[in-house]
Amino acid sequence: MEPLVPAGPAAEVIRQATACHLTIATAESLTAGMVSAALGSVPGASAVLQGGAVTYQNQIKVDILGVDPAGIAATGAVDAVVARQMAEGARRVFDADLGVSTTGAAGPEPHAGKAVGTVFVAVASAAGTTVNEYLFDGDRESVRRHACAAALNLLGAVLRDQAAGNKSQD
Repeated sequence: MEPLVPAGPAAEVIRQATACHLTIATAESLTAGMVSAALGSVPGASAVLQGGAVTYQNQIKVDILGVDPAGIAATGAVDAVVARQMAEGARRVFDADLGVSTTGAAGPEPHAGKAVGTVFVAVASAAGTTVNEYLFDGDRESVRRHACAAALNLLGAVLRDQAAGNKSQD
């Protein structure tokens, strides 16, 4: 009899990553560690979760993840290119197969001209980087919860695509 595994997107990500022998790293701004915590709460996460960086301040995004300082200066941190560079930086820094990032404006005020609820989530892999933009309704905590769920869902989708690609190569 197999042990019970928690249901939900984080558990599914851990299951898929384990089955594909892929490691994960996180780079989080507005979610401030929520994605990493969700993944880490799943039994067996230590097999795939390399680590994570909470990079709330722009200078930390630049210094730790290698985000382009000119890009942040031009667009602000709530931007698709910044999300891409954060995810790619997480892969590099933590020597992971997949890097997932979150950046956005949780509120209560807009951030650098971006409306409250604007969120960018990226997942980087050897095959490339996917970036999705969202506009979530709700208060600060609601936006952060939605962003965390979006990151887990995008990570799951990328893992499913990779698993399908591996099956077609067998």
